[in-house]
Amino acid sequence: MSEALDNEQPVNLDVPEHLEYSEEHAWVDRSVDPAIIGITAYAAEQLGELVFVDMPEVGTRVEAGDEIVELESSKAVQPLIAPVAGTIKYVNRDVADDPSVVNGDPYGEGWIVKIELDDDEPELLDAEEYARIAH
Repeated sequence: MSEALDNEQPVNLDVPEHLEYSEEHAWVDRSVDPAIIGITAYAAEQLGELVFVDMPEVGTRVEAGDEIVELESSKAVQPLIAPVAGTIKYVNRDVADDPSVVNGDPYGEGWIVKIELDDDEPELLDAEEYARIAH
């Protein structure tokens, strides 16, 4: 009986295959330089409509596990935990001006920061592994 529960997939969970994920519901696209970080559709759905995003300063150095952004919605205030270590190169000013962009397009226009990665290999999940924990 537990096997049936383990195989249940969340309804309409968007988990793009080409990205990597953290258990804290952040995604990373390391196929581009600098790498792009955002929050998953699951995280955006759980938070509800974002009303404020407190962006870091460009040039800020972060370690994996650091709080890099504070996301505020009508439901909660939640930190975005850095899934990787590196230096913030860009912040998404569109999201700072209109946080609802994240809710509408978390894997596209709603990216949060671009980061120059350190050389270490972060422990990230692939889409299939992330889909199992995101429900």
